[in-house]
Amino acid sequence: MTTLVMASFTAFGLFAYRSLPVSDLPVVDFPTIQVNANLPGASPETMAASVATPLEREFSNIAGIKSMNSTSSQGQTSVTLEFDLNRDIDGAALDVQSAISATLGRLPSNMPSPPTFRKVNRRTSPSSTSR
Repeated sequence: MTTLVMASFTAFGLFAYRSLPVSDLPVVDFPTIQVNANLPGASPETMAASVATPLEREFSNIAGIKSMNSTSSQGQTSVTLEFDLNRDIDGAALDVQSAISATLGRLPSNMPSPPTFRKVNRRTSPSSTSR
């Protein structure tokens, strides 16, 4: 009797194991925040030096950043912050907002508006916009 029960558990376990969904490359959504700043008429070099660099310096103090990439073009800078998987995106957003506020004094005074940020879901479109 014991042998039959153990054989049935083993057979059921093998059948259940084969039907488990397993992905070779699981879809991972890293918490990501994108910061945008505008300064109409500024060259890409000016945007990189006077806007992107102060923001990047302040962002580098935020815990849990996995990568930071910035792109500067005519009158616009975009900084993308990717956080570790265990970092809460809402807490990261608060840290980014604090970093932007701390940088405002070092940014050009003729910026029409302070930098903005948004939470980004890489699998879909942007999920949230904040100031």
